[in-house]
Amino acid sequence: MPFVLVGSHRLHYGEHRAASSPEQPALVLIHGAGGNLYHWPPALRRLPGHDVLALDLPGHGRSSGPGCTTITDYATILAAWLDHVGLSSCVVVGHSMGGAIALELALQEAQRLRGLVLIATGARLRVHPDILNRIRDDPAGVAAMLVEWAYGPQATPEQKRRYRQHLLRMDREVLYGDWLACDRFDVRAQLEAISVPTLILAGTADIMTPPSRATFLAAHIPGADLAWIEGAGHMLPLERPAEVAGAIRGFVAGLSRP
Repeated sequence: MPFVLVGSHRLHYGEHRAASSPEQPALVLIHGAGGNLYHWPPALRRLPGHDVLALDLPGHGRSSGPGCTTITDYATILAAWLDHVGLSSCVVVGHSMGGAIALELALQEAQRLRGLVLIATGARLRVHPDILNRIRDDPAGVAAMLVEWAYGPQATPEQKRRYRQHLLRMDREVLYGDWLACDRFDVRAQLEAISVPTLILAGTADIMTPPSRATFLAAHIPGADLAWIEGAGHMLPLERPAEVAGAIRGFVAGLSRP
């Protein structure tokens, strides 16, 4: 998988080239807090018939650190990375914190985007005080808490075990910075300015970004579509990849219609 140098960051990303036509927009997958590109399973990273690029944000996965402490900084790095990989037009798909980054990019540089897919996210991402107060000193306790909050009731014990192990391997400062960036994020008053087609995907059993966050986005982003995935929790791409993939494919197909 390739790397590019963006400022002081050596960014790692995955690339799948399979577009059925040159006019079809590429998909760019942006993971959530403490994640990496493998939080997008193969069904999404290798979506048939689509060019797909999935980025490790700074300090995550195989990308060099440090991470960021504001969503704006992450969006600035994302825009620079898009320049480096030659994507002047794409559909940005963001999960959780990645959705916040996608929203920020849509507000600052809408001309880059053919569409937005916002998964398990919100215009305001308040973080529980226990996460911010304990993540540095009690990572095991916070990881145990997050595992129960992040996954829906249909998640398997193995999915939860892998997520807990991943969180415990993460750099604590990068993880703290992600949660701080989320807690500072608030674009509720700016949503009416978003001018690109938008699909919102939400799980009905999401504890971390409850259904009210999705309905608020749908009510305030002009023309946005909202699709529910029944019984799914916060980790929608990992819990229900086939349903997420189907929704994205339908949305992108709709962008090509008159």
